[in-house]
Amino acid sequence: MLNEALPDASEIKALFDRIAPVYDQMNNWLSLGQHRIWKQMTVKWSEPRPGDRGLDVCCGSGDLSQLLARQVGKKGQVIGVDFSPQLLAIARQRAALTSPHLRLEFVEGDALKLPFENNTFHCATMGYGLRNVTDIPLCLRELHRVLSSGAKVAILDFHQPQGQLMQTFQQWYLKTIVVSTAERLGLTAEYAYITPSLERFPTGQQQVKLGLKAGFSHAIHYPIAGGMMGVLVLTK
Repeated sequence: MLNEALPDASEIKALFDRIAPVYDQMNNWLSLGQHRIWKQMTVKWSEPRPGDRGLDVCCGSGDLSQLLARQVGKKGQVIGVDFSPQLLAIARQRAALTSPHLRLEFVEGDALKLPFENNTFHCATMGYGLRNVTDIPLCLRELHRVLSSGAKVAILDFHQPQGQLMQTFQQWYLKTIVVSTAERLGLTAEYAYITPSLERFPTGQQQVKLGLKAGFSHAIHYPIAGGMMGVLVLTK
């Protein structure tokens, strides 16, 4: 049921390759710059410590990866993983310019088959990726597999508000603001995926249940931005 009418992985990968040049601009415009705060909160909830090995899944242009790398410091290491080579190219270029002193690496890979050994990472983040994978339970199991005991992963994504007022506002925002902005950039079709992907995305409490079923010992979902966004925090 969770994957009903979901595009296949190749279609999703092609979509993100196409929007890569304006990905950061769209994030800024569509969140009024608030995505930076939400990502800082996400990194904090993953509880990185100096010297940790960190993982950022579906890293996109690498902003979460850089935030995580700053927390683990020069003695730590962070690997960002994404399946879009175009976004990874931007992530590498940005890291080389702004964070050359940090141990930050970007790897092309599949969130459903992470290219790492079991129990490798001490903390992990994921921003706006869980909603787009073709198998959410498998993605959560993979995150559980590569994390060490006691590690936390914090997953930021859109969320369906509980109140009718915020639901109405979110629908208006997506249809009016997102669509019109995408139209100006010639990316109407590319951003049309957001609303249907949100409609089939599990609610916060459903995400908690999926996290526990994937093997995590503790799961909590924090609604933010009036419930239009949320961060799922899972502990191994």
